Amino acid sequence: MPNLEQIAEQFKKREAALKRRIIICGETGCIANGSLKVRDALVEELKKHGENVTVELTSQCAESLDLNNTTYVSKSGCQGLCQEGPLVRFEPGGFFYCHVKVEDVPEVVEKTILGGEIIERLLYQHPVTKERSKFEKDIPFFAHQQRVALGNYTIEPDNIEEYISRGGYVGARKAVTEMTPEQVCQTVLDSGLKGRGGGGFLTGLKWKFTLNSANKDKKRYVICNGDEGDPGAFMDRSVMEGDPHAVLEGMMIAGRAIGADEGVVYVRAEYPLAVTRMKHAIAQAEEYGVLGDNLFGTDFSFRIRIMEGAGAFVCGEETALMRSVEGNRGMPMPKPPFPAVSGLYGKPTVINNVETLSMVPYVIREGAEKFASVGQETAKGTKTFALTGHVANTGLIEVPFGTTLREIVYEIGGGVIDNDGNVTQDDFKSVQIGGPSGGCLTPAMLDMPVDYDHLKEVGAIVGSGGLVVMNKQTCMVKVARFFMQFTQNESCGKCVPCREGTKQMLALLDEIIEGRGTLETLDKLEELAKAVQLGSLCNLGKTAPNPVLSTLRYFRDEYLAHVEKKICPTGECKALARPTINPEKCKGCTMCSKKCPVGAISGTVKQPHTIDPEKCIKCGACKEACKFGAVEGI
Repeated sequence: MPNLEQIAEQFKKREAALKRRIIICGETGCIANGSLKVRDALVEELKKHGENVTVELTSQCAESLDLNNTTYVSKSGCQGLCQEGPLVRFEPGGFFYCHVKVEDVPEVVEKTILGGEIIERLLYQHPVTKERSKFEKDIPFFAHQQRVALGNYTIEPDNIEEYISRGGYVGARKAVTEMTPEQVCQTVLDSGLKGRGGGGFLTGLKWKFTLNSANKDKKRYVICNGDEGDPGAFMDRSVMEGDPHAVLEGMMIAGRAIGADEGVVYVRAEYPLAVTRMKHAIAQAEEYGVLGDNLFGTDFSFRIRIMEGAGAFVCGEETALMRSVEGNRGMPMPKPPFPAVSGLYGKPTVINNVETLSMVPYVIREGAEKFASVGQETAKGTKTFALTGHVANTGLIEVPFGTTLREIVYEIGGGVIDNDGNVTQDDFKSVQIGGPSGGCLTPAMLDMPVDYDHLKEVGAIVGSGGLVVMNKQTCMVKVARFFMQFTQNESCGKCVPCREGTKQMLALLDEIIEGRGTLETLDKLEELAKAVQLGSLCNLGKTAPNPVLSTLRYFRDEYLAHVEKKICPTGECKALARPTINPEKCKGCTMCSKKCPVGAISGTVKQPHTIDPEKCIKCGACKEACKFGAVEGI
């Protein structure tokens, strides 16, 4: 039986004895920006200066190291501030650099690591004040967060010993050796933890239903749903990449709660790094005796395997996911029966998403009351969000339920940016929340608490946690069309309302943005959206109309401009764009007016010209003639 306290104590002693530790962000985004190349360059540069360096700190490798003279260069999962990556942290000191490149490494080693000097240009710069910050606590992006699922964001994901040193597998041991299945279910229920995958159903209640299932078959399953497919969402991927053992431990606790001895992690094949790290974590957990047979000296056994999905968005729906695991085409099935009664291979099954399961060890280890002390009365705890779009600080965040959109967008996000990347004071137009199944929120909702109930009232959902910020240069009709096209492409085709309804909704949206729409088109679109919402078999179809209905509700004037005035107010719809000449770019050369075949352009030499939109036929002759890029909207 593994001695968790001894493993934790030994790791902490090794870490404390180190000369220094450097932590490189090693998640997919930063790796794409060259973070592992930066790590390798740091290792080589330190060795050139005669430093002892290691990239591992397990008990096996530490035996041959003189820790007092060793620099440990490790990687981490997502540290959150993706906009500023690659990120490099320094311990002791606790500060970090942003946008570190391989060519910066010699200077970083010589000045900072060996010389103790701070390189100002590599420190985080506030997008508005332009002030440089050395420590996390001074950066609003970090200061306004509260992390549970992302609490281990600086640990080495491939080192089980570091995970154990942070309290890892203590919750699983407690659940297995000190609690009955009923007590585990009740503790999770008392915590108020709800499913973070979009459903918002009480996790403990789902577990109780499965434990007490009318199907008395002894074989039961736990499934981790890692089939994250929302555009702009990467929360589950980041948790699997950065803290894989937390996911495994959550599955073990779920297994104990319902009497299962087998778990399946369903993760899309487009997440190769997550697949690799989850497989490595399973192998480590089995090696250290915290996963497998007769765990912690009891008769409880639990095994976990990985299944890679083929990328079908519909497999995020639980019944479609189970069919895929069984080797069938991923298509939703009618409910009831629910998975708690007849799930994988017809056996009672619990399905939770990655984020939900990663929070379970904290609930069991720290207690239901501590978890429930954060958040709202009807939405306990914290929620991760992938903050993307027209916002200064894009990245992965975690905030208590009840945090307002204003705090997320302006404090954590650093403010809205225009199309040139500049932070603006009054350019916020909307936030798309909940992915293709979500809705668009307006400036009037900036002070609304983000939780299940408030979002439901305005026609949106928390979803899995995508937050796409949009500025005033964004056409909301095109936004609705983008998500409708995504959903239509991902429809499995099983039921007519979703298969045909989304196709027809897409066609109606095309009519609108191409200038062929009428008021009747809007009526048809709204009527059809409600029909698809009511008649679809699974939640993919039922929620597919949400972006359309929410934009029709809150941005109807923009739709009316498209169908009545035949104008796209933002100029994003080419067929309806207003042709203009940018006065700041126009030099008054008169070439555009000379080329215009209908005389729509007027102006004097060396003065900005103008286009009469009523006369313009959008032939493009003026744009081709202009050497200064002043003609816009054609």
